[in-house]
Amino acid sequence: MNDTKSSRAVRFDHYGGVEVLQVVNVEKPHPGKGEVLVRVKAAGINPGEGAIREGKMAARFPATFPSGEGSDLAGVVEETGDDVTGFSPGDEVIGFTDKRASHADYVLAEKDHLTKKPPHVPWEQAGSLFVVGTTAYAAIHAVRLKAAETLVVSAAAGGVGSVVVQLARNLGASVVGLAGPESHDWLKKHGVIPVDYHGDRLEERIHEAAGGKVHAFIDTHGDGYVALAIRLDIPASRIDTIIDFEAAKQYGVQTKGNGDAAKASVLTELAVMIEAGRLEIPIAGVYPLEKVRDAYTDLERRHTHGKVVLVMAP
Repeated sequence: MNDTKSSRAVRFDHYGGVEVLQVVNVEKPHPGKGEVLVRVKAAGINPGEGAIREGKMAARFPATFPSGEGSDLAGVVEETGDDVTGFSPGDEVIGFTDKRASHADYVLAEKDHLTKKPPHVPWEQAGSLFVVGTTAYAAIHAVRLKAAETLVVSAAAGGVGSVVVQLARNLGASVVGLAGPESHDWLKKHGVIPVDYHGDRLEERIHEAAGGKVHAFIDTHGDGYVALAIRLDIPASRIDTIIDFEAAKQYGVQTKGNGDAAKASVLTELAVMIEAGRLEIPIAGVYPLEKVRDAYTDLERRHTHGKVVLVMAP
């Protein structure tokens, strides 16, 4: 696949659709002080990366061309730089990079951005854990959810939503999940009460499903769900949206997400849950690195159940 001096990486040199993505040969990186070189086995893809590539977030997160992409990663330690302790070549790790670089055969990650991968966590779930896991973790903590309370989650079977509902159930809360009928069986399997987001009387149907008071709402989709949460008479302080920032300003709700829990310690906690069978990262599709355009096309349909992940050759 690769010689000892080069590797493949996803690059784009101008804003645009999936057609701007290229898989190119680059020089194999070498770790500096405090860095770890990881041979990537799996790397999740996320909607925010597509928005950055399209230029929709240029004011907030501009790209420097040629740009790489990707933050989620799981793989095997290849080499460690100076001042790195706790990791050795051959260690299996889960982590992230802030350098838009994980969609590649090799990636440099700061040592503080990595944790050991438990042995029974599948590579695809490990490589897809960072963004959805930390986002869901932050959102759950933001709404201060307690056992015996009821949480409503929009896009409850999506990448982030599917993690939110499981973390909520692990806390002992009741969960009403808004999702299309095709996802209802999965939600029921995980102890979630499904409600079809299509059709009339949505507020009434949510109250019927909840069987009483609704205490908190986590919006992972946008498109009016913050306003719906307000109409459900949920306090703004117990509503969190990870996507609808304009509605958050209008109604004064929270916007806690990935940046609020982007820590290796959180990844460790989530990975232990996966190892123990208390958390699952649903995988909607697996694509080889060279099919990155197809992977994003799949993701951008916005109807995937769980994560889309890139895998590299063994």
